[in-house]
Amino acid sequence: MIPRWLRLISEVAGMLQLKNIKVSYGAVEALNGITLKATGGLITGIIGVNGAGKSTCLKAITGLVPTQEGEILFEDAPVKTAAVEERVKLGISQVLEGRRLFSDQSVQNNLLLGAFLRGRGGKDEKKLILEDIEKIYDRFPILRKRRQQMAGSLSGGEQQMLVIGMALMSRPKLLLLDEPSLGLAPKITEEIFEFIKELKESGITILLVEQMAAMTLKNADYVYVFSRGRIVEEGTREKLLQLSDRLSDLYLGQGKTGRGQ
Repeated sequence: MIPRWLRLISEVAGMLQLKNIKVSYGAVEALNGITLKATGGLITGIIGVNGAGKSTCLKAITGLVPTQEGEILFEDAPVKTAAVEERVKLGISQVLEGRRLFSDQSVQNNLLLGAFLRGRGGKDEKKLILEDIEKIYDRFPILRKRRQQMAGSLSGGEQQMLVIGMALMSRPKLLLLDEPSLGLAPKITEEIFEFIKELKESGITILLVEQMAAMTLKNADYVYVFSRGRIVEEGTREKLLQLSDRLSDLYLGQGKTGRGQ
């Protein structure tokens, strides 16, 4: 069951466009001319081996790394020069690789921190924040049981549920997910991806970075293949499934169902 507040987001699903984005770390060129779009209300996937530029691409979108060239448009408005906080206010939220959370804070406090920008509102907004936390607990009952537990003591799967919940507390239109399956058991991975599909059905636009190509091709509507900071292939799920053997050999460093090394 999709919470009503998530369904309301579908009225203004966020669309993202990157045009000729370039990012360098000193002399190292991480992204070289990336042009892509994440269509509103769909799941767009980015796959490729370690070092292909996938995570850098997400960080450029949120402003965590600067871009040297190109344009970033969100809902047709330029955001390349906007501060990270401003991008969150516009509706862009990211779940970073490695389950970044406040390990010495409780589950409840982590969710409250996920809504820190909303917390600057009035009494009514603070009431809504608490209601939204209860809706996260409804979807992940284990988090309700652990609400007073320190986040750092949770299992990997529970931490992944929590960081996604934290990202949702800002009520995003566009959700960026970086390696949500990393280090998780297959059963937990399936549960996380089931929730990702629910978020899509609610109208949230999702940009998904994954090394587990088979999982991405199973769930994404459109997929980009990165290699050495460039897009080397793109297409619908159906198109890339037909090319999966060639892509695995050339750009993914894995078999059809494996994870790249």
